[in-house]
Amino acid sequence: MKPGLTRRNAVAATAAAFAALGARPSFGQAQEIVIGALFQFSGASAQIGVDAKHAIETALDIINTDHPDLDLPLAKGAGLPGLGGAKIRMVYADHQGDPQKGRSEAERVITQEKVSAVIGTYQSAVAATVSQTTERYQVPFLSSDNSSPSLHRRGLKYYFRPAAHDEMFSKAMFDFFDALRKQGKKIETLALFHEDTIFGTDSANAQTALAKERGYKIVADIRYRSNSPSLTAEVLQLKTADADVLMPSSYTTDAILLVKTMADIGYKPKNIVAQDAGFSEKALYDAVGQHLEGVISRGSFSLDLAQKRPSVGKVNALFKARSGKDLNDLTSRQLMGLLVLAAGIDAAKSAEGPKVRDALSALVIPGSQTIMPWSQVKFGPDGQNNDANPVLLQYLGGKFVTIFPAETAVSEAKWPMPG
Repeated sequence: MKPGLTRRNAVAATAAAFAALGARPSFGQAQEIVIGALFQFSGASAQIGVDAKHAIETALDIINTDHPDLDLPLAKGAGLPGLGGAKIRMVYADHQGDPQKGRSEAERVITQEKVSAVIGTYQSAVAATVSQTTERYQVPFLSSDNSSPSLHRRGLKYYFRPAAHDEMFSKAMFDFFDALRKQGKKIETLALFHEDTIFGTDSANAQTALAKERGYKIVADIRYRSNSPSLTAEVLQLKTADADVLMPSSYTTDAILLVKTMADIGYKPKNIVAQDAGFSEKALYDAVGQHLEGVISRGSFSLDLAQKRPSVGKVNALFKARSGKDLNDLTSRQLMGLLVLAAGIDAAKSAEGPKVRDALSALVIPGSQTIMPWSQVKFGPDGQNNDANPVLLQYLGGKFVTIFPAETAVSEAKWPMPG
């Protein structure tokens, strides 16, 4: 020790060095691991953030307290055994649906709150800036519910996504169309309807490529402004095109406006197969569910899976006790995302970003130890889990049922849409 440097000052200097490097020191005894959760808690999509917090808090309860009846990562026992029983504490930040606000909030929780990792963010456009910031600070970012394929193709080393992306989801849709064609169903023309941020753009690009590859004709490709005050002109174009399938990629407020506008001008699509987002949200069905009997949405999750994985029903009960709702495609991914992230931190036996990053890269979780229909969680070099099998769900009688693929389906699809 240098002359004049007390033990207390030496400890402070070490901590300051870690903070300057954006790193987190390792500990051999129980302590607190801080993780940042970035979602939208204000504005038009504030309910997404509220539901996400319920999902995160449910996962936190599973990790921090003993749940011996759950076959999930870190459920048995309390805390992180690899870190001496350390508990996780969440720090929540509101990115307001703004990519630049997301960037600044990510930097704030890293530099001021000293988080060891970040999870979020619902909007893919926000995930793009948040993940660039976490990369710079060498802090892992767990992309829990972002589906744009471009996110994992930027050469980032600290980006991880356990769930499927929109190319995987869209492939499931077209596999479904092909299966229906073999049954003699008429599916020739498609209408794409997508918002103008990275989510809608990437979704439309994936669907356009698959339509060309599989021999479907796109008769309308409508890109609209996100959070538009009116969609009348766009819906009139959809009505004129009269495609066999309408394929919307819209967040909740836009999806509600779309369905209301279709009802107002008397446009009833033959079939709707949606890219999740707003079409998985309870708020949509509370507002306009009477117009949506038979709508199909892709997904990562279904309560039907409880028939094969008992943890699904038990976790749903925990979530419902907090939120008053069942798990859906978004909240299931958010909940499972924190469990995966915590498993990586536990395996690293450290809160340091580079060590957690290496542990996540090597992590393997069997599908049977998740609440999802996934084969497993295993990240590729780009941070994407390619074993996150999607499902298709149909809204029938006030609830969603799994209709595809055959090995997970509990009901046959109603095609065309009833009504």
